[in-house]
Amino acid sequence: MWLPTSGKHRDFIERYLTLHDRYTAGELGEEEWRTWAQRQLREVVALAQDGSPFYARHLAGVPAARLTLDDVRSLPFTTKDHLRTAMSDVLSRDLDEACFFYETTGTTGPATPCPRDPREVVASNAHVTESWRNIFTDVFGDRAPRVGVMGPTEVHSLGDTLGDVARNVGSAVAKIWPYSPVIGFPKALQLMRDLALDVVFCTPNVALSLARAARDQGLDPRRDFAVKVFLVTGEMCTPDLARQIDQAWGARTYNALYGSQETLVIASACAHGRLHLARPNYIAELVDPDTGAALGDRGTGELVVTMLIDGIKPLIRYRTGDLVELSDNVCGCGIRGPVMRVVGRTRDRIVLGGHSFQAWQIEQAVLRRIDHSYGYQVVIDRAEDGEDLITVRLDLPDGPVPGLEAAHAARVADALGVRCRVELPSELDPVTTTGAFVSWKAARIHDRRTPVDHETAAARRLAGARGHRA
Repeated sequence: MWLPTSGKHRDFIERYLTLHDRYTAGELGEEEWRTWAQRQLREVVALAQDGSPFYARHLAGVPAARLTLDDVRSLPFTTKDHLRTAMSDVLSRDLDEACFFYETTGTTGPATPCPRDPREVVASNAHVTESWRNIFTDVFGDRAPRVGVMGPTEVHSLGDTLGDVARNVGSAVAKIWPYSPVIGFPKALQLMRDLALDVVFCTPNVALSLARAARDQGLDPRRDFAVKVFLVTGEMCTPDLARQIDQAWGARTYNALYGSQETLVIASACAHGRLHLARPNYIAELVDPDTGAALGDRGTGELVVTMLIDGIKPLIRYRTGDLVELSDNVCGCGIRGPVMRVVGRTRDRIVLGGHSFQAWQIEQAVLRRIDHSYGYQVVIDRAEDGEDLITVRLDLPDGPVPGLEAAHAARVADALGVRCRVELPSELDPVTTTGAFVSWKAARIHDRRTPVDHETAAARRLAGARGHRA
């Protein structure tokens, strides 16, 4: 495990890693976790009040030294709009203490600064390291696989984070950016073959775009590549979408982690394909996405996190905007922490035929009983009779099975309660490649019932420079 040489950080990190080792070994009891979490909560709130101009105002009058875990729900929320408005005023420590500087992509608003110091890096990466060890041992045994990391931008944390994690587990890593003008898809595919990469970390869309690009070059993704594992993140990936990646590559696909530039890694995957909350690093709550009312720490609701690592940018009661399901850990994989299932963004709910659907329900309906698809898009219209009508566009590189369009249109219509038709274009709209940068909804749903919103406009601007042939 990487350790900094600075004594200022090292004392905390050694204390943290001792706790982490006991946590991963199953030796950290509930009372010990509560003692740790309460101490860190007080440290984080006091630090933020003293060092962050935003939190000095936002948490004015909060008695940091007397806070208990039961008091967390009395603290005000921190929102994405707060972060976009406050920018560097959210930071609780000076940039001189940072070891990395990142920022959000800025596709739908100002790019917000996300520096990280050694405390945050080590604490976050420790849980991803355990995740990789768990999956790699299950798939590769004692052999350390070769890993390719495909991230979105040069100022995104993915390359540095996963480079450190690969070093922790003894794997060679190649950082390959297929949308980079220097690399591109042909070079990315060449490197995947030349290096015989075993594992690729990317978004679900990139995994399928790579398969499409390989076929366009006359290559067979299953035969001509060594990839056995796709670790995906950055956008929703239901089991039905993961199945398309598995079929394209003859690989095993895992929802590898959940988090963001702002929050770091909140949950990471196990060999059984489930996400586990990094409990030493967060207090997790669920709230009603519409009212903000507390729903406890189990069940389904919008995820709210309070970061327990007193680094440069700890966030307190941060509303992630994501619907998740939290449940007790009965996984049996060996990874600790509650099990998390990501349902989708709170804003990605869609009304069809008078009924509200979550993102995963739409994707499940579109891809259930579909095999060997490289992507999809849903177009929503208002028919002349005033009823909703959806068109499902599927990328099926092997062509349709006779009768598929009518049969699948009937299945989707039954699942979603609206009329449906199915189209099989030769190539999908490039906007479908933008999900990790903007949102699943802007990338996958073309809703012609309503005016274009700012996220859809941003996705369409970005789509002009994307696609596996770009």
